[in-house]
Formats: sequence, C-alpha cells, structure tokens
Amino acid sequence: MPGCPLDWDATTYDRVSSPQLDWGLEVLERLELRGDETVLDAGCGTGRVTSRLLDRLPRGRVIAVDGSPAMVAKASEALGPRAQVIVSDLLELELDEQVDLVFSTATFHWIHDHRRLFDRLGALLRPGGRLEAQCGGRGNVAPVAAALEELVAAQPYAEYLGEGGVPWHFASPEDAEGTLRDAGFADVRCWLEDRDARPSDMRAFVASAVVCVQLDALPERLREPFLDDVMARLPGRASLPYVRLNLSAGRDG
Repeated sequence: MPGCPLDWDATTYDRVSSPQLDWGLEVLERLELRGDETVLDAGCGTGRVTSRLLDRLPRGRVIAVDGSPAMVAKASEALGPRAQVIVSDLLELELDEQVDLVFSTATFHWIHDHRRLFDRLGALLRPGGRLEAQCGGRGNVAPVAAALEELVAAQPYAEYLGEGGVPWHFASPEDAEGTLRDAGFADVRCWLEDRDARPSDMRAFVASAVVCVQLDALPERLREPFLDDVMARLPGRASLPYVRLNLSAGRDG
C-alpha cells in the first residue's frame, strides 16, 4: 500500500478543508516576514493558505510544491502567475535556489521518513533560514485511527490494506525535536495543540482529508462500504479531535 494517495480529490478537499485553512492561518500569523523573502510552501494543497502567504510577500516569491497533480492544478488555478507551483515528492524535491523560509501545514504526517524529509528541506534552506510548520501530532484523529486498526485487518479490506492501512506518522514533540537536530537544525522548538475539526460535511471531510489513502488503495466497489464502516464507528460526531504538532527551527548561518 502506498505511503500517500496517488492523487487527491482536490475539488472536494478544497470545499471541506476549512479546518486545515484555519489552522494554517494560525501558523502564518507566527511568521516574521519583511515581505521580500523567497518562501517554499511544502505541501501547498489547493493553495488556500498559500494565497494568504503571498499577501504577506508583496516583494517576495513563493515556490508552492505538492505531490498531487490534482492539488497542484487547483493551486495553479487559484494562484495564477503569483507563485511558481510544482508537482514533486518532498523527499525528492530539487530547486535551482535556496529559500529563506520553509513553510508547511497539514503535510508532514503523510511522510514516514522525517529524518530524510528534514535533511532535504534543510538542504533547500539558505544559512540563517527557518522552518515553520504544523502537521498531525501524537494522538491525532484518535477515533479514526482506532476504527482503521480494526477495519484494515478485517475482510474484505485486509487483502488491499493489510499492515499499511494506517499510513500516518504522528510524531511526539520530543521525537520531532530530536529528528530536526539530527538533521542539522538549531533553535528547535516543537509543541502540541489540541484542535477540533467541525467541517460542514463530515463524511466528505473524512473521505477526502483523513482516509483518502485507504480509499485510493481499495477497488471502486469497496470504497463506499469502507467509508460506511468508518463512519459507523464515529456515531453522532459533529467534530473530530485533532492534535497539531508545531515545528519551529532554524539553519545555522
């Protein structure tokens, strides 16, 4: 089973991802920007947060990267010529220049190898540059995780999902700090925050933002039954408990 979906339902995600937008804007508020920096948005999605980042850079540039062609197409449409938008796996990303800041929200937990990720992003930062990011942290979407642990081992899903059915890497602050330092970052601070997601369409939200990997791995005939089984294990929920892992670190320069 792949570590992330081959592609995303970008249209649905753009419609239901208001929680991710709100959390991303909180991260954006903590950035100290002059307005002329070159910023890498690592995992830009459909570009909703990226658009607000661009507003903070009237004399700067944004390089927006996502591994999903559908997400990049949506972001390119939304951002137009204001940003350079690239389809790339973050673990393989190469740029012609170093950047002043790496910014990322709601992305890093989809990548298991954080040491390799931080090595790659560190190489793209100029000396003195910073990483400011947020992703899912230890305990994130616990009710869904519990449902998946049961369902991925059950037939008829186990044949397609098996042990790879829970693809996230929800790190603790301690683990994240250690990995960042091992990758050469300094002035590292990582912390957790509890948040509730209250999307307008919970089923579409779970399908497009939470269990998209599992749905992508299943044959078409099993996708709706699988989603039914997940939702049945979340009875009466108007919200999902999220835990956000914040990462702030610099490159020596």
